[in-house]
Amino acid sequence: LALVQAVGQINIVGSSLGGAGLAGIMPNFGFTAELLLPTLTTLFAMVGGTMTAIWIGERITEEGIGQGISLIIFGGIVARILPNTARLFALEDTTARVFSIAAFLALTVFTVLVIVIIQEGQRRIPVQYGRRVRGRKVYQGQSSFVPLKVNTAGMIPIIFAQSILTFPPLLASFFVNPNNSDGGIFSTIMTAIASFGTQQNPEIAPGSFFAYWFVYFVLVVAFTFFYTDVMVRQQNLPQTLQRQGGFIPGIRPGKRTETYIMSVVRRITTAGAIFLGLVAILPGIMSLLGVILRIDGIEQSALVINGSGLIIVVGVVIDTMRQLEAQLLMRHYEGFIR
Repeated sequence: LALVQAVGQINIVGSSLGGAGLAGIMPNFGFTAELLLPTLTTLFAMVGGTMTAIWIGERITEEGIGQGISLIIFGGIVARILPNTARLFALEDTTARVFSIAAFLALTVFTVLVIVIIQEGQRRIPVQYGRRVRGRKVYQGQSSFVPLKVNTAGMIPIIFAQSILTFPPLLASFFVNPNNSDGGIFSTIMTAIASFGTQQNPEIAPGSFFAYWFVYFVLVVAFTFFYTDVMVRQQNLPQTLQRQGGFIPGIRPGKRTETYIMSVVRRITTAGAIFLGLVAILPGIMSLLGVILRIDGIEQSALVINGSGLIIVVGVVIDTMRQLEAQLLMRHYEGFIR
């Protein structure tokens, strides 16, 4: 997988350079006989870097606090804040600079607030347990609840959607005629697929711009419902409650309970799916806003930390705080989470 990803990343970098292409930065990359050795050297170096990062992440997980891979990704996202913020201050137009900084601050605070609310939000389904007899003791029924998170899927739908949007253009780029000559209908279709989503200026190519972000939004929403449905069904909550002697008041055990739980899950997932979709297309919204307000550079405020990056940052911070809280309580210290 790391080897395939290395080839894909190199081709993506090459396609983003425009006319220079991959030869502009890696003239010795190719799969011909004379270029095979330097190409394999480059690929194995990238694979080695990936495996090293995975090993470091595992060591952090074993010896430290939190998930190591998540902390490494968290560090990479946070490390980009300073240079990206500097671009906002480097804008020549004073009005653009002021609006961009204000938009960045407002957008960051608002997005973090909404992410925390959605990530921590849950619907609690009440559960009642009947009386249990153990030996000569009779235990009275107890009341509890089943927590159903608003965003059960987490970041997975965005990752799936990005993969779907990235892989077909990457695959089609291998079939594009480099000489731009007429290669027939097949070459025309491959060129259209390879160029899908490359033009992100709503003024130059509004059709491509809106098509890309609309498809992205729809994919994120669809994958959110799909992944949440799979996760909830794997937990097998109705059978688990029935084995433990629990039931939902007013709902018969068995199939009725399963139908009720799935209906609740789908209702609360609607809010989570729309939220993830809007977070995913946040850079596109800011680009469109910059065109409407005629403020150059305002879209860069969404690129300091994009929406998906903020979800990772907030999730890692909350998870790390909870693990630290658990460690403190285990050692009889006072917790710091209220």
